[in-house]
Amino acid sequence: MQLLKVSVGVVKNPEGQVLISLRDKLAHQGDLWEFPGGKIEHGETAEQALVRELKEELALTVISSTPLITINHKYSDIAVQLIVFSVDNYSGEAKGCEGQAIKWINPTELKNHQFPAANQPIITAAQLPSCYAILDDADEALLIENLGKIISRGIKLIQLRLKNTSPQLLERFLTQASSLCRQSEVKLLMNSGVKDAANYTVDGMHLTSQELMSINKRPAFPLANSKYPYWIAASCHNEQELQHAQTVGVDFVVLAPLLTTKTHPNAEPLGWEQFKKLVSQVNLPVYALGGLSECDVNKAQQAGGQGIAAIRTFLE
Repeated sequence: MQLLKVSVGVVKNPEGQVLISLRDKLAHQGDLWEFPGGKIEHGETAEQALVRELKEELALTVISSTPLITINHKYSDIAVQLIVFSVDNYSGEAKGCEGQAIKWINPTELKNHQFPAANQPIITAAQLPSCYAILDDADEALLIENLGKIISRGIKLIQLRLKNTSPQLLERFLTQASSLCRQSEVKLLMNSGVKDAANYTVDGMHLTSQELMSINKRPAFPLANSKYPYWIAASCHNEQELQHAQTVGVDFVVLAPLLTTKTHPNAEPLGWEQFKKLVSQVNLPVYALGGLSECDVNKAQQAGGQGIAAIRTFLE
């Protein structure tokens, strides 16, 4: 089967809106919305193709871009590899140079538009930040203090890994936390190891690796609000868990441990080369976890990851 390599840009304006364009009805996957880009020509790098395509299609000049995700997808008639970049540093005013309809929309509205099947992981990646914080158990006063520290760092996605926190304390904490998070547009995910985790009003669920491997389809939770994304994430440590996460349809995963950590000093670290290899085998946004700091975000993205996840890093 023919492999078509395509460079794709998730272009964001200063307001955080994403640019999408409508495919010609006579084209492959025609009359569907897409993220702009095009075929990588012989002798071109993916970055060079991105610059050329956005100039030709949209009259935009790319100043810099960041790797976002690479998708390998097989349609019935063709196999495609989409090499996707995040582009928020550009000049010019977008216009449909080839007569195509274009529009700017909020990332949460992407799910309301019809895209080719290969674009679905891009829609997810476009809505996720580069940093994912993990809040661990602590005494009551320290829990809300630590949450405040994380939010003050500009983190927009937080996992509550509060497996040893009593239900009473967790309820009190969530009352305060929900107000803080609404003000700062922060999303909270509950770790599935928390007792009755599905009964808490949060923005999603983070599955432990054991929970992930025990299911055969994407879990449905009664509190999921269809108006907003209800995120399903999972912890993974190897190729088998990553492949299963993709099969059951989780939105994104954390892959660990990348480096040696204080939390799991005896665990064999993956290292960057193995991380890159494993990430390339799935069409999922993947956060690197284990011994990392914010200065490692770019390294994780260059290796194909969404960014980093961390516990202590965001409290320092």
